[in-house]
Amino acid sequence: MKIAVTGAFSYSGKYITHRLLAQGHEVITLTGHPDRPDPFQGKVKAYPLEFDEAALARSLRGVEVFYNTYWIRFDRGDNTQPRAVAHTRTLVRAAQAAGVKRMVQISITNPSADSHLPYFSGKAANEAAVIESGMGYAILRPTVLFGKEDVLINNIAWLLRRFPFFGQIGDGQYRLQPVYVDDLAALAVEAGAQSENLIWDAVGPDIFTFDELVRLVGESIGRPRPILHLPPRLALAAARAISLFVRDVVLTPEEVDGLMAGLLVSPDAPRGRTHLADWLRENRETVGARYASELARHFR
Repeated sequence: MKIAVTGAFSYSGKYITHRLLAQGHEVITLTGHPDRPDPFQGKVKAYPLEFDEAALARSLRGVEVFYNTYWIRFDRGDNTQPRAVAHTRTLVRAAQAAGVKRMVQISITNPSADSHLPYFSGKAANEAAVIESGMGYAILRPTVLFGKEDVLINNIAWLLRRFPFFGQIGDGQYRLQPVYVDDLAALAVEAGAQSENLIWDAVGPDIFTFDELVRLVGESIGRPRPILHLPPRLALAAARAISLFVRDVVLTPEEVDGLMAGLLVSPDAPRGRTHLADWLRENRETVGARYASELARHFR
């Protein structure tokens, strides 16, 4: 089939594309970063991810399945999460106009239109746009991704490598359930090949408190550190200070709220198979060796 993937030169889209190419599909990508290194040696034709409906529809002509990974982690200038919702609606309309038969939407666990957190309410709005489009659909709801290009796990390791203690937000007992990025890709490709409409939580086999996660990362890389529990406001102030040093946004208040509300855990049985401890053991020399900058990846 001819298949489109947003962000094939980026993170989750790259893993999805690798699997689709291995199955013999023709893959094109919509990308906002055409100057990034091409990991596919020219096998994936790139079109601009510019939110002009007619232009997008032309790019998607002949595509049967469309994998959409587009989203933004936090507001930055004109790139706001409400605007990302509007852009997703444009992508959906363009896919309809191009005759796309099925859309695979990457969402988040526990989305809610009533959430006060734009990340979770925005993802719920995106899901609604896909469901109401009339196309066949599969919606995957991952939690925190881990992998060689991830931000959260990598930067926890980066902090542990460089500081004598880890400043924890609050009591550290809130939970999260990370999923390996290639497990998500495998589930996405499986879901895209099916005919029925479906919504899956795409989560890994492990549930950690944040304290347990930090200890696991520290022990795995040979940098176990004491955990200093800080009031959330003080932890955010410390994160802002580090953000100035690394020229990035380390943490946002909304992310703290989502973590502490338990929104990154699923009640469903895990579909991912890769244990974080196993992945950390295999990558202990490289994880956290360099800081992973969200701003450098998407805005600079």
